[in-house]
Amino acid sequence: KDIQYVYSMYYDKLEYARFDSNVGKYVGYTTYGVKNAERWNKDTSQIAVRKAQRETYCLNNVGIDYQTA
Repeated sequence: KDIQYVYSMYYDKLEYARFDSNVGKYVGYTTYGVKNAERWNKDTSQIAVRKAQRETYCLNNVGIDYQTA
């Protein structure tokens, strides 16, 4: 529950959109990002892929990180 997957998108050092596993959807930070976030949020397969990334990447590696700490 306390593990968070964040997928951020940048252009010219400006974050324009982000997927946050705690929110469960894309959030836009610029006009371009808001427009794309709305489009991506309608695509349920895209949301499912990002949610699966949390389980695939974060949950598998958290045990390794805690062992070395």
